[in-house]
Amino acid sequence: MSDFKTRLASGAPLIGTFVKTPHPHVVEVLASTGLDCLCLDAEHAPFDRRDLDACILAARAGGMPVLVRPASSAAHEILGALDCGADGVLVPHVRSAAEAEAVAASVHYGPGGGPARRGYAGSSRAAGYGTLPIPDHLAASAARSVVIAQIEDLEALGHIDAIAAVPGIDALFIGRIDLTIALGCTSPDDPEVIAAVERILAACRAAGRACGMFTPRPADAAMWREKGASLFLLGSDHGFLREGAASLARAAGFAT
Repeated sequence: MSDFKTRLASGAPLIGTFVKTPHPHVVEVLASTGLDCLCLDAEHAPFDRRDLDACILAARAGGMPVLVRPASSAAHEILGALDCGADGVLVPHVRSAAEAEAVAASVHYGPGGGPARRGYAGSSRAAGYGTLPIPDHLAASAARSVVIAQIEDLEALGHIDAIAAVPGIDALFIGRIDLTIALGCTSPDDPEVIAAVERILAACRAAGRACGMFTPRPADAAMWREKGASLFLLGSDHGFLREGAASLARAAGFAT
């Protein structure tokens, strides 16, 4: 799992999915697939700290890199996910370079004080429950923790170059559906939305940052891969359940 950050930085194609059911069995099953990562969606699904703990444990047991999308960029929510052992966070609604800097500070240990700097807890799963010496834990965290800023607001588009250049940010992630709504459009294929997506990709290229995205049609991933995107978080466990049930009905001749 420790090479996920390296693979992301290299621009290697990575595919994962969102997990919206707060139960470790779902994560355990998905950890046995060929996906590159999972993202626990605590922004839009009812994950509490106990749910995150159990699901992250299941992902680690299955050797599957796991990200958490917290409900907000609040430092305590980021800290909770990382202390439970998440490989990184996908932070929603990052609108400015200052917000991106605060997010990076919430993930990474460092000198100085203030509420944005990540607090140290040597008794957490991430620290080996007290078995890792402080230097080893600090080094392992720096090498492993992934920071992804989600871009989905109009304000972010106006500051996109500065956001992409913030030290400590590993990648930007394009929240295309929310971006569609923010632009006043009704289709993610609207030319204005496509232009915004391409603008974010250009900022990532200029800053040497990886770029991830959700796309409503998985088949479009190849096209966006050619344009520079490398991390694709597509679908969700809810979608798999729905599609699987519909496929079963069709295969048995009961589809209506």
